[in-house]
Amino acid sequence: MTFVIGLSGGIGSGKSTVDAMLEKLGAVLIDADSIVHEVQAPGSPVLSEIAAAFGSGVIDADGALDRAALGDVIFRDPEAREKLGSIVHPPVIGEMVRRLYEARQAGEKLVVLDIPLLFEGKKTGTGAAAVIRFDATVAVWAPEELQIERQISRNGYDREEAERRVRAQLSLDEKCDMADHVIDNSGSLEDTERQVQALVEQFLA
Repeated sequence: MTFVIGLSGGIGSGKSTVDAMLEKLGAVLIDADSIVHEVQAPGSPVLSEIAAAFGSGVIDADGALDRAALGDVIFRDPEAREKLGSIVHPPVIGEMVRRLYEARQAGEKLVVLDIPLLFEGKKTGTGAAAVIRFDATVAVWAPEELQIERQISRNGYDREEAERRVRAQLSLDEKCDMADHVIDNSGSLEDTERQVQALVEQFLA
């Protein structure tokens, strides 16, 4: 039997760090963001739809998606975010379902689906949450100030931009309220690793 985890968090919460720890412990990772990059590749139908919806300014000189330019649009406009989701989510969810099926067929014990908008979809009954059955959901938590600081340090955003991106998402506290389990990623890596190890042992027991 394959145990299926839905994992989410927020910008700067440290979700990728937890992903890496889970993979180290033998989990198969299906990462929605990686699949998004694949379906938005130059020349893809999805990229053509994005260009038609948001204009040629979101395509760079090499014909690839200019993620910074698109981010400037969608993090300022909820309707634009919704429009982008209607273009990108169907093919991404389809590919996640396909990979999950393959993992089940291969007899994998633990599969983690990292889905940034998992709890937004759970709240509205849409997206991956409406299609995939999870055995457990996990939220990765960090205080908002740490989310902001990590973006400033990692992405070079000014404080205003970092705050805008954090607050464009469902709050981490609300996601944690909806999750079956919470990983507190505000402390040391060792502390996070202990929490991840304990959860994996629980899931595979």
